[in-house]
Amino acid sequence: MAKPLDILVVGSTALDSVETGAGAVNEVLGGSAFYFSAAASFFAPVGLVGVVGGDFPLEELDFLERRGVDLEGLEVVSGGKTFRWGGKYHANMNDRDTLFTHLNVFEDFQPRIPETRRNSRMLFLANIQPRLQLDVLNQMREPEVVVTDTMNLWIRTAPEELRQVIARTDILIVNDEESEMITGLRNHLAAARSLLRVGPGVVIVKKGEHGALMVGRRVLFHAPAMPLEEVVDPTGAGDTFAGGFVGSLALDGLSDEDSLRRAVVRGTALASFCVQDFSVSRLARLTRGEIDGRVKALRELTEFGTG
Repeated sequence: MAKPLDILVVGSTALDSVETGAGAVNEVLGGSAFYFSAAASFFAPVGLVGVVGGDFPLEELDFLERRGVDLEGLEVVSGGKTFRWGGKYHANMNDRDTLFTHLNVFEDFQPRIPETRRNSRMLFLANIQPRLQLDVLNQMREPEVVVTDTMNLWIRTAPEELRQVIARTDILIVNDEESEMITGLRNHLAAARSLLRVGPGVVIVKKGEHGALMVGRRVLFHAPAMPLEEVVDPTGAGDTFAGGFVGSLALDGLSDEDSLRRAVVRGTALASFCVQDFSVSRLARLTRGEIDGRVKALRELTEFGTG
């Protein structure tokens, strides 16, 4: 089998304090880059670019390094404080209240891509400011596949810069609310096809417990979410999905229709594990065998006989 493509992720790196009906945790690993790397590293080599303060517990990243995640691009600001976020989820786990957001060193984050990573063949732009995403794109040497995520804040405050990023994106990942905000269309299929006209070849609309819809010029696919009896913490599920998706494409080394479908299902499987514990705890002790088992379970969910 061919060697997996290498991946670069640029995103937030934080310490989260989270409360759900299942309990509460204080100052655990959070941020898009950590969730993404924890998932993608099951399939391919990952380089991470982010920023933390001198107060960050670097030993918490040992499991990522054991999986081969390159942390050369993780800037540590001596004397600075790490980005911190706190949230409390409602009983339905779909809604949450943000209790505090302390950007700290993340407020002045200027991504610096290590020279050794500027040739990365796959790039994931997590939901940082669009102007920073553009800066990262300008530092790269023509990656083969650019995958982009965003959030409602940037849709409201930087729509033109975001549109420039989307125009330079191969695969765009948004949730259902974001797709409607960008396009003004409530129908997810219509919204995805509208986004295709901006530039991407593929758009994925995440729909939480209702699965994910993938729309491309030559592909249309819907994957259900894995039914779970208990959800402990939904934080980071979207970034975990993205990590599984991009990691799977990197493993396959191509983006044909079968690879794209397989990537959506692998991303869905990883996200279902993420929500079963706080932070990246479940991902840290997860095995490739467990992932393959859940992919098989998802396949069985959708199989049916003919006749």
